[in-house]
Amino acid sequence: MNNELIIDERQRELGDFIVGRLLPFRKKRAVGPFIFIDHMGPDEIGPGHYLDVDQHPHIGLSTLTYLLEGQIEHRDSMGEVQIVKKGDVGFMTAGAGVAHTERTPSSHRDGQKRQMHGYQIWVGLPKEMEQMEPEFDFVESSDLPKWEEDGIYYVLAAGKAMGHTSPLKVHSPMYLLDMDCSSDATIDLRDSLYGEISIVVTRGSIIHHGESIGQGQMLVNVVKDSCSIEVTAGSRLLIFGGEPFPEERYLLWNFASSSKETLQQARSDWESRKFPKVPGDSTYIPYPGAK
Repeated sequence: MNNELIIDERQRELGDFIVGRLLPFRKKRAVGPFIFIDHMGPDEIGPGHYLDVDQHPHIGLSTLTYLLEGQIEHRDSMGEVQIVKKGDVGFMTAGAGVAHTERTPSSHRDGQKRQMHGYQIWVGLPKEMEQMEPEFDFVESSDLPKWEEDGIYYVLAAGKAMGHTSPLKVHSPMYLLDMDCSSDATIDLRDSLYGEISIVVTRGSIIHHGESIGQGQMLVNVVKDSCSIEVTAGSRLLIFGGEPFPEERYLLWNFASSSKETLQQARSDWESRKFPKVPGDSTYIPYPGAK
C-alpha cells in the first residue's frame, strides 16, 4: 500500500502576487494540526509591486509567517505591530476573532528591488481553545534552535522535534523544521518526529521509493510516525506535522472551526462590520462574492 501523497502547488492570486497553495488538498485536508499552507514567491518586489493585503479577519486558528527572503509588516486589531524578517516567526492566534493586514514595510518602499519568498501557514486550534482571546507571538531568527548534523543545517521554527524545543508559544503537539542540506543524505525521520509528517521541497529534490519530488512539491505521509527520505545536495526542505485533532476542521474563507455554524456566524459578523478593527486602518476586504 502506498502511504504517501505527492502534492503540487496550485496557483492563485493574492493581491498583486501569485502564490502556490499546498494545503488543503482534495485527498488530504490537514497534516497534524496544519490546515492551510500558501507558498509566497519567490518574487521581486519594488516600485509598483509591493505586498499589500488589506484588513481581513480570522477565527479558530493561528497564522504562522515564516520568510526565506524579504520582510512583512504585520498589524492587527490587538494593536500589535511587528516587522517579520527572514528567518523570524510571526504567530497570530485568532481565537474568537481578529483582523489584520500584511504589507511590505515602509523601509522596503525606497525604490530598490528585493526578493520576497516565504510561507503563510494556518495551524488549527484544539476545540476547547477555538474561542480563546486572540494573541500575537513573535520569535526572532537568532532565538530559534539551530544545529548541524551530517551535513544538514537545522532550524526549528515551531514546536518540538529532534530533542529541541522552539521558544514560540504553540497550542498543540506540532513542529515546523527548516532543513538546508549541503550533501546527499538519507534521513530517517521515524524516530525523531511524531504524528503526521509532510515535507515541502523549497529547493532541490528528494527521492522517496524511487520517485523524485522536486521544488514546489510536497510529500505527505498519510500514516503516523513513518518517513525515510533521500535528499540531494543543495536541497532545502520544510518539514511540518504533529498530532492530528480528533475532530475535523472546517474552512470557510479565512475562518476555521470544528463547527460549521460558527463559520457562518463569523461570516455574518465580518459582513456586518462587527469584527475588531486594526487601529488607524480603514481598509476592508469583503467576503468573496458578497454584494
